[in-house]
Amino acid sequence: MNPEKDFAPLTPNIVRALNDKLYEKRKVAALEIEKLVREFVAQNNTVQIKHVIQTLSQEFALSQHPHSRKGGLIGLAACSIALGKDSGLYLKELIEPVLTCFNDADSRLRYYACEALYNIVKVARGAVLPHFNVLFDGLSKLAADPDPNVKSGSELLDRLLKDIVTESSKFDLVGFIPLLRERIYSNNQYARQFIISWILVLESVPDINLLDYLPEILDGLFQILGDNGKEIRKMCEVVLGEFLKEIKKNPSSVKFAEMANILVIHCQTTDDLIQLTAMCWMREFIQLAGRVMLPYSSGILTAVLPCLAYDDRKKNSGIKEVANVCNQSLMKLVTPEDDEPDEPKPVGQRQTEPNPDDSLPKQEGTASGGPDGSCDSSFSSGISVFTPPSTERAPVTLHLDGIVQVLNCHLSDMAIGMMTRIAVLKWLYHLYIKTPRKMFRHTDSLFPILLQTLSDESDEVILKDLEVLAEIASSPAGQTDDPGPLDGPDLRVSHSELQIPTPGRTSLLNTPGTRGLECSPSTPVMNSYFYKFMINLLKRFSSERRLLEVRGPFIIRQLCLLLNAENIFHSMADILLREEDLKFASTMVHTLNTILLTSTELFQLRNQLKDLKTLESQNLFCCLYRSWCHNPVTTVSLCFLTQNYRHAYDLIQKFGDLEVTVDFLTEVDKLVQLIECPIFTYLRLQLLDVKNHPYLIKALYGLLMLLPQSSAFQLLSHRLQCVPNPELLQTESPWKQAEPLRRFTLNGACPACIRCPVCLEFPPRLLEPLSRPGASFQPRASGVCPWDGQAASRWACPESPVRSIPLGVGSPPPT
Repeated sequence: MNPEKDFAPLTPNIVRALNDKLYEKRKVAALEIEKLVREFVAQNNTVQIKHVIQTLSQEFALSQHPHSRKGGLIGLAACSIALGKDSGLYLKELIEPVLTCFNDADSRLRYYACEALYNIVKVARGAVLPHFNVLFDGLSKLAADPDPNVKSGSELLDRLLKDIVTESSKFDLVGFIPLLRERIYSNNQYARQFIISWILVLESVPDINLLDYLPEILDGLFQILGDNGKEIRKMCEVVLGEFLKEIKKNPSSVKFAEMANILVIHCQTTDDLIQLTAMCWMREFIQLAGRVMLPYSSGILTAVLPCLAYDDRKKNSGIKEVANVCNQSLMKLVTPEDDEPDEPKPVGQRQTEPNPDDSLPKQEGTASGGPDGSCDSSFSSGISVFTPPSTERAPVTLHLDGIVQVLNCHLSDMAIGMMTRIAVLKWLYHLYIKTPRKMFRHTDSLFPILLQTLSDESDEVILKDLEVLAEIASSPAGQTDDPGPLDGPDLRVSHSELQIPTPGRTSLLNTPGTRGLECSPSTPVMNSYFYKFMINLLKRFSSERRLLEVRGPFIIRQLCLLLNAENIFHSMADILLREEDLKFASTMVHTLNTILLTSTELFQLRNQLKDLKTLESQNLFCCLYRSWCHNPVTTVSLCFLTQNYRHAYDLIQKFGDLEVTVDFLTEVDKLVQLIECPIFTYLRLQLLDVKNHPYLIKALYGLLMLLPQSSAFQLLSHRLQCVPNPELLQTESPWKQAEPLRRFTLNGACPACIRCPVCLEFPPRLLEPLSRPGASFQPRASGVCPWDGQAASRWACPESPVRSIPLGVGSPPPT
């Protein structure tokens, strides 16, 4: 510094002392400056005051010499003390050079700058609030200072500034928020602690409503919650807890929509504390905001669904519980009012559901330095988080495109846990119940993955999957005049498979080129997806024999509970009638037959077939019989079930022309075991009536003759030994008049005796050589009824055989 330079009104002694390296001499100079400035204030000489401040700032505080900078800082503090309440007029000139020294490399100088600013602020008090942002910016840097003395000094200044803000009503929160949003992303733990402490202070001030600006800082708060320091995490938890309490008190003033995406992002983090806190917030948002959260359903599900598969025994079990509540609460927001009106649309307009949110840009981040807004999982590719075009409380429209995409992605990922897959299937079922017309727009994309899920290892997953498929197959919303391709883009129906018998296809089914596609006249008509489901289910069984063996009976039994059992068997029988793989057809028929005879779920269906009292049951028997002929033994068992014993005997007589294999004998063995089961109790009791059921006994003896000397042979032989002598059973006079025969008409075309089963005459070449493995015989019904001379029903007609009803004792035998 040039000693000859004029620093007036500062005296040479003051200038010399300010440049001294000793603190005591600089302090003496500061007292002289204070005295000098007081005289100027008394004289109201503002020009000299400004000149003193400018000299201390430019020539000392911003000097290149360290001792001069120290003298300038203490001199500026002295000026502020001398000015008193008038210091507010010169705050800008006083504060700027001091803040510049905050960046000095010398820690002692930074400490003196902090001390000087403390004295300036202490005198000015509320007058410093217009300069709060620059003060806060400087303090945030000192909070992370490595020197403990500097840090201690900054803490004193920080407490003073907080007291001023707390007692003042002129704090500019709007101008402060951008700076707070920027500084909140600092990675320094001391800076983070400084930020959190200030947010706590601002939240505690009644006149400051920080809740309105929570969307600006929420993401940064969750970032700080992941800090390694326990104290900082605890402070951040307290801040977030206070905000959540405030939200619960004033939900009407909360900007839920602006914070939904932030929570979605942090619900997917790997930090347990952040994830649990974000999930708790999400739970409260869904319960408080209600349908306002619906546009964000896809993002919420992306975050919530994976948490449902967490292990209950681990520490993150709390996250699973909260996620489950979120999932259930969100599901309740979807109501039938979210579906489309029940008005048919032209076929040309049935396209993928339009979503106005698709045109919106993806979220780019909640703030500079924050996350990019993308959902953290393997499902995030191609899935954008919805952002509503307006924050106004307008009626919320549910768009299913994003939701279905998320559900589809989670269901198709085999690595996803069981509980997550169950939750996805519950969502799909709920959506099909509440919004069926919207959901059927997405059925073609969902159908293949739903079929694939039938191979899941969990029974619970398969049960829920079957519920969804059953709802698709039975919902009235799935019925269309033109169902289009049955299998969508990936699964096509071959020309040999069953087509849907809808009114619009009547002419197609009757054309000469489609004779093989005709369905039986009694084929049940359900919605357009029922037959698609049956066809694809059988195709899956055909391609995955392991699935058929392990889960096939379970799947079919559950479907019989969820849908109409008669429809299930009727449609499968029709499809199998045209199956080209005869070995699979034989295996499938055997499986269906076993289910029919043994499952408790099919008790009513068995009773219908046993009695054959209705036209529907007779038509069902005809349909089953045609397909059951793929397997000889199952055909016999069907005849036993329907009490067509004469025809069963005729079939067994033809078994001698078949190649008797081990598999064939095994099936006969199983049939013998079934005869001993409670299902065939009525059949065993009919063995007492030898006279009226001679062909039953003959059929059983025929099975006996087919069997080798095995346990099944012994079992059936012992049963037949119990058949009584018919002469001992005559208890009435032989001349007693029998009840007259009753006649009925099948479809008004074929009169027949109710005692008379359909007569089946087998032509000489009925059993042709088997051309390929698994080939089976197909008997054709023909001939004339020997009891009434009328033409018996043929298999081309829907008439079906009925069981033989015993005449009264003593009636003449038929001729």
